[in-house]
Amino acid sequence: MVHDRTVVAAASTAAAGAWLARPVPIWLVLALSLAAVGLRRRPAGVVVVLVLGGVVASLLGARAWAGLDPPIAGTRVEAWATVLSDPVRSAGAVRADLRLGSSRVEAWARGAAGSTLAGAAAGERVRVRGRLGPVADGSRVRSAARHVAARLQVDAIDDRDAGSIWARAVNRVRQMVGAGARPLTDDQAALYTGMVVGDDRNMSAARIDDFRGAGLSHLTAVSGQNVAFVLVLAGPLLRRVGLRWRWVLTVGVIAAFAAVTRFEPSVLRASAMAAGAATAHGLGWPQSRLRLVAIAVLGLLLVDPLLVRSAGFQLSVGATLGLAVLAEPIAARLPGPRWVADGLGVTLAAQLGVAPVSLALFGSMPLASIPANLVAVPAAGPVMMWGLTGGVVAGALGSPVGDLAQLPVGLALSWVGGVARVGARLPLGQVGAGQLVGVVAAVVGAQWVGRRLPRASAGVGAGLCAAVLLGPLTVPAADARGRPLGDGAHLWRVGGAVVVVVDGAGSGSLLEALRRAEVTRIDLLVCTRGSRSVSGVVLDVRRRVHVGAILAPAGSAIRDASFVPSGTSVQVGGLSVAVLAGAPRLEVEVAVGDGPRAPPRGAGAGG
Repeated sequence: MVHDRTVVAAASTAAAGAWLARPVPIWLVLALSLAAVGLRRRPAGVVVVLVLGGVVASLLGARAWAGLDPPIAGTRVEAWATVLSDPVRSAGAVRADLRLGSSRVEAWARGAAGSTLAGAAAGERVRVRGRLGPVADGSRVRSAARHVAARLQVDAIDDRDAGSIWARAVNRVRQMVGAGARPLTDDQAALYTGMVVGDDRNMSAARIDDFRGAGLSHLTAVSGQNVAFVLVLAGPLLRRVGLRWRWVLTVGVIAAFAAVTRFEPSVLRASAMAAGAATAHGLGWPQSRLRLVAIAVLGLLLVDPLLVRSAGFQLSVGATLGLAVLAEPIAARLPGPRWVADGLGVTLAAQLGVAPVSLALFGSMPLASIPANLVAVPAAGPVMMWGLTGGVVAGALGSPVGDLAQLPVGLALSWVGGVARVGARLPLGQVGAGQLVGVVAAVVGAQWVGRRLPRASAGVGAGLCAAVLLGPLTVPAADARGRPLGDGAHLWRVGGAVVVVVDGAGSGSLLEALRRAEVTRIDLLVCTRGSRSVSGVVLDVRRRVHVGAILAPAGSAIRDASFVPSGTSVQVGGLSVAVLAGAPRLEVEVAVGDGPRAPPRGAGAGG
């Protein structure tokens, strides 16, 4: 039987080939195939097969990229299209992925067309009129992971239908889950649909950032745990049929759940693993978790090489590998009761598994994720399981049965949301690559001590890890002079005084930037615009951090904002904010102390 290491190596070479995505001549593929057949009983044959897998994945990846060439800018479109993703509101428009002929496009619609598109769901069909163009600069790789080849500016939507019978059935299930959330508060309902079917579109920017800051975002990204719950719920039915029909029904249940959750990358990984496990069980083949994840990755990347570029897929695979390789060894070395050690082992293993991906994508990861996951996950499991059974029933029956059925769910959601809110505010900071290397060194050092002083190894390891992770908290926050905070916002922090200038940044990006900059108090918040959208941003910021005073243009919609006429200077600690113009937009310059003023950054916003 093939060893786990060989399967993992095959998945790794396929991932490397899909990532490189270089065109390969067919003769090379044929030559490697012939060599693999000729050397199939020799050790060298394994190496050839591994190389062949990487070469084939590279060839398929190159062809997939070639199919994403942008169309001629301005090409007119008038045709039926299938909605592939649930529409979301973004930057004053409605965005959704559509299948247009044999291609996928990212559609953006405003006005009446935007309202029509916003009411559609994945699987439905719309007749659109618009103009094609290239995807936005800087997002080609992110769009490629979704097979999006172009951007469609929608001018009008002339008609709409509910799509195929399969699409209608899937959307009906999602509607029943949503109906089951009616007894809950708006925040709870948004979290509920996110945890049950992965639909987090209605979660507020502040709530989303809470989950990111606490390292709990995976709870609203449906993955292996949800698939496992579905199979547990279907267990009584599956056990009543023979092995052959059990396999067919198991795969059918997995496919149906993947469709309900919109075939997200993490769901594809979990579904492939579950289907592989069911197949191995039916054939009587012993399978380890490591082998299952490797086979799933190998199969998925050969079918869709562009998945390797998906952040969701990378994080899902990383967490699963961490659990498969590290969970048991870590738990076995932790002191204390087994239930605590096992829970902490799983949490640490998953966090270590996603660490390389998180550091590469975001530069750091929240240290609060360890305690937050330990406390929140036990309450999240029942919500996920109940949502697929009792939640659907509650949605079908309505009040008062549905209200009573969802009472325990509301309590659990309040707990999970509270943990996320507190975890995001814990002053634990972010773990960078240097700290992660320090932790690994601390563990190695503890092992070295353990060979000589076995009883001291755990204490030494814990002390070294705590020093590495918590040491940066003793260092004061660094000064910042015009540090960018998302789009159109800048931070000034000198001598303890904090000034933030906002010029229309979105709530989500600004909250995340403030959290990563370790801003817990803003002495002066300057808003160069006074629109309602900026007012919403300010409201989210005030919910997260203490804001001392707010400056805004005359007649702004921002609550509690002050207007200062042009030519006025406001002193904030060691910072001086000079108002150059007060209407229709506020223009400011920020100076440190009495020194020369810094030039404004961008139109209307002093950096």
